[in-house]
Amino acid sequence: MEINAATDFPQRIICLTEEPVETLYLLGKEHLIVGVSAFVKRPKEAQKLPKVSFFTSSNYKKILEKKPDLVLGHSDIQKDIARDLIEMGQNVFIANHRSLEEILQYIQLLSRMVDASQEGEKLIKKLRNKINEAKEFTKTLHRRPKVYFEEWDEPQISAIKWVSELIELCGGENIFASKSDGLLAKERFVSNADVVAMNPDIIFACWCGKKVQLSSFAQREGFSEVSAIKSKRVLELPPEIFLQPGPAVFLEGINILIEHFKSFNDEVKI
Repeated sequence: MEINAATDFPQRIICLTEEPVETLYLLGKEHLIVGVSAFVKRPKEAQKLPKVSFFTSSNYKKILEKKPDLVLGHSDIQKDIARDLIEMGQNVFIANHRSLEEILQYIQLLSRMVDASQEGEKLIKKLRNKINEAKEFTKTLHRRPKVYFEEWDEPQISAIKWVSELIELCGGENIFASKSDGLLAKERFVSNADVVAMNPDIIFACWCGKKVQLSSFAQREGFSEVSAIKSKRVLELPPEIFLQPGPAVFLEGINILIEHFKSFNDEVKI
């Protein structure tokens, strides 16, 4: 059988989450995308693509109308969507990368799936260079700030693994690092008392799909004694950068954390 390299790779891809969209754009394969999540923000031009899903639900009629040959998603949270689409005869790939290294492995795998191995290697090299920049920056810090990263407020959810690793990489100390390995969100639940006991220097609020109310932190029980509240270091971070396990974590997330940790070190003394 003759192999046609131009058509033996996916030609019509649906992205149920944000990170494959940005990855495909960076690989020069954006023309393969025929549908995206309603939450997609990066890159800006991707917002014009047809919306076919949310994170935990999808419009199956719209997806089938696009006649995809590959549907991409992420994590067990999308298992029901994956099952339904498979039962409808669709090819579905659900990734489950949770760490910084696994994000790089995912990018490599996706690049091979779309016949862009060389572009993938170049992108990974660029991202590893960002990692090295962060490591060099960390050497300049005289104090590592204690950080509470809040992914959601009701209930309070602490940082997922790749965010925890990113905080540590850039010179911070995630006060709930021991919880970050939890595969389920409920394994990363924390209480007001937990946060107060750890007394973070910085609080990062990064609520996905909900506007952050920074003033609400000072009103929480016991928080008036927390260092981050006293010093007014309660900051909002963009979820489209930190909560999608893709290139943005490295390309933008590292720069943002470095800026905040440098500012902290400039303000405090040993």
